[in-house]
Amino acid sequence: MNQILTKRSMLAALVALFSVSAFAAASILPDQKAPPGDVVVVEAEGEGLSKDEAVKAALRSALEQGGRNEIFSETHVQNYELLRDTIISRAQGIVTDFTVVSEQRGVGGTYKVRIKARVSKRALAQTWGELQNVLNQIGRPKILVSIAERIDGRLEEQSILETKIEERLLQSGFDVVAAGAAAALRDTEVRIATAGQNTSKLQALAKDFDAHIFITGTVNADHAGIEDLYGVPAAFYNCDVQIRAYYTDTAKLLASKGIPVTRGGARGRSDFSPQAGKMAIVNVSGPLVDGLYEQILRQWATAISAGGELVLEVEGLNYKSGSRIKSMLAKMEGVEHVGFKLTRGVGTYHINAKMGAEILAERLSTGEFVNLFDIVDLKLNRIQGKVVGG
Repeated sequence: MNQILTKRSMLAALVALFSVSAFAAASILPDQKAPPGDVVVVEAEGEGLSKDEAVKAALRSALEQGGRNEIFSETHVQNYELLRDTIISRAQGIVTDFTVVSEQRGVGGTYKVRIKARVSKRALAQTWGELQNVLNQIGRPKILVSIAERIDGRLEEQSILETKIEERLLQSGFDVVAAGAAAALRDTEVRIATAGQNTSKLQALAKDFDAHIFITGTVNADHAGIEDLYGVPAAFYNCDVQIRAYYTDTAKLLASKGIPVTRGGARGRSDFSPQAGKMAIVNVSGPLVDGLYEQILRQWATAISAGGELVLEVEGLNYKSGSRIKSMLAKMEGVEHVGFKLTRGVGTYHINAKMGAEILAERLSTGEFVNLFDIVDLKLNRIQGKVVGG
């Protein structure tokens, strides 16, 4: 995966990622009980539309402050921005020892909280190292985005929301499947599969583009009548959205974001106004893109560093050898559960493990596994192998 965030877009990405008024202030205090040089106690403030959002903002600020000198100062490191943003997006999972010192209402109905949190620089460094190792191995993910957008039930040729998502991903440094050589295919098969919400077909097409992730969904804008705005008639539309992101190799859900009905309007005396429908879609684009991006970063970071569900496919198995491999996998340290099915000589293992695919592949290349099968392909969450001599 090359670089996911560019330096010039780091500030913008962070602001959009958090989507709350975050990081009011933070100060680092010495922790007398912690081992020297490891844990620091950080007092930080955060503000959000709810208490939960304010606490999340304060935790992100605390994590950033706790690792500012040793961890978040290595701007020369490849993929620095991605590493920084993904780690901060997981602040709730890393900073688990904190107390709320004070809370109050802010301006405009927001919440403000001040917390005292213990931040382990050792844990931060370990997480940083895990993410960096994975990024160096798998490079920058390519993403396919295809949204079915309808105004008054008619499918639009060009999706406003799709364009907004692609712009955001490109600004952040993602590799996006775009027009060009693939234009004809995008305008035919991809569009047909998206309009019919055929996830399996989209997954196959995403594989053809070598996309690691595909994002799909629906946007509907429908007329909601005429209103009088200070003596000027205006047509209003209601817009509803549901977007999902999937891993291409496993079709596992990576992120899901829906937005309640959002209104938009434009001047006009007719109930039917494409301009008003487009305005409703534009109004919903900002919060939806921000929320989707945050979910993708958080879930993707968790998956590549802490594992999750991994898929192992081995060609050339019979039931006896397949069951043996299942038992060996179940005994492996870090593996919590193994599911197995056999279809026409291809054994598929769904493995819940506290490790990434790369670590699992390394373990499958040693010991007893060496004499059973060879690994022929390695992806973010999927390993493919072939029986030795098969």
